[in-house]
Amino acid sequence: MDIQPAPFVPPAPKPRTTPPSTLEMIRIVYRNPLELWGEHTYNEPWISASGVGGHLIVANDPGLIRHVLVDNARNYKMATVRQKILRPILRDGLLTAEGEVWKRSRKAMAPVFTPRHIFGFAQPMLRRTQDFVTRYEDGGTSDIAHDMTLLTYDILAETLFSGEISGEPGSFANEIDRLFETMGRVDPLDLLRAPDWLPRLTRIRGRKTMAYFRKIVTDTVKMREAKIKRNPDAVPQDFLTLLLKAEGPDGLTRAEVEDNIITFIGAGHETTARALGWTLYCLAESPWERNRVEQEIDQVLAREPDPTKWLDAMPFTRAAFDEALRLYPPAPSINREPIEPEMWKDLHIPKHAAVLVMPWVVHRHRKLWDRPDAFLPERFHPGNREKIDRFQYLPFGAGPRVCIGASFAMQEAIIALAIMLSRFRFDTTAETKPWPVQKLTTQPQGGLPMRVTPRRR
Repeated sequence: MDIQPAPFVPPAPKPRTTPPSTLEMIRIVYRNPLELWGEHTYNEPWISASGVGGHLIVANDPGLIRHVLVDNARNYKMATVRQKILRPILRDGLLTAEGEVWKRSRKAMAPVFTPRHIFGFAQPMLRRTQDFVTRYEDGGTSDIAHDMTLLTYDILAETLFSGEISGEPGSFANEIDRLFETMGRVDPLDLLRAPDWLPRLTRIRGRKTMAYFRKIVTDTVKMREAKIKRNPDAVPQDFLTLLLKAEGPDGLTRAEVEDNIITFIGAGHETTARALGWTLYCLAESPWERNRVEQEIDQVLAREPDPTKWLDAMPFTRAAFDEALRLYPPAPSINREPIEPEMWKDLHIPKHAAVLVMPWVVHRHRKLWDRPDAFLPERFHPGNREKIDRFQYLPFGAGPRVCIGASFAMQEAIIALAIMLSRFRFDTTAETKPWPVQKLTTQPQGGLPMRVTPRRR
């Protein structure tokens, strides 16, 4: 008689039982905001409190989340603290732009992310992954977190930029880590809403890295413009070309074009990279789930060569990825600020309050999920996923500002997992001790060192 083993419970900060002091809170928010939240945060429909920096509301109830992100989204702008962190990096890129600038950018990029274009990216995604995994043919130990950054960079460069991003992938991966370590953290002065003229030491340290990324953008644009001048008929109609075509009096400025390029180079691959790493880690610690995924992948690849059909044909693989996204949402916090005060049921939402919709908390909420801290892909199996409220599972956000690249990321992830897990097995080692840390994305502190062995020769 088969006995189902206890599900794997991956590492995560334990909810606090006592509130931190003001100084302690500032230290935690700078070091790792995921460690800040108390037990009540994971049990209540919302938290409303006044403290350092003003009024704070943590929205956990799916109805309240829908109200903030969809039904009354016009009353909510991007939160001040979030913008202070991201705007120095992305400026008027799609993640940070607001108002008319955001509308122009979203309209300019929409053609790239239609289903037809997404399907067209499948073969390049497949080729890049097949080339990438040859590094594992001799087996050995590798930091999978770092590797996934390289893989998703390769895929991004090939699909959205037709392989024409300036710079080396290896140095890029190192610099992206440095960027998030310096500029991608909450500065204590931001938390206190200090005036902008006070220098933020964290961002001063990140200026060299920021200059590196800006140079990549400038060189990439120059390369493409030179190609357009030489032979306009031979220019690929990719993300980069479409952005340059959108430049003009009624479209994007040159600065907005460059901001959106850096947004997708810097952030467009990072979220998928983190999600892939956490998925491989959770499957390695859940061999019974991994076996089911491997069997599914083997069966599908044996009969279906078209990678555009894999997402629908691999429900167990998709469920494992979705469950990793639940436990380790790449974007762990969605921050909004009401323009005008309002009421939702009996909750008063004051003007300028910090309204946090935190996938990290919502995805682990005791009233929304059974065994919320366990890795249970069955939650997302067909017949179960339909029971999940749209606003209790938010890996790509929701509402007008839902991630424009969600379909791109899902297709990319399933293709990458299918190729990697069909050819190799990923196992943890004694050194695999990741700790989730929020630095814009949910990153594994200490990396993900894993042993990789070929499944078949």
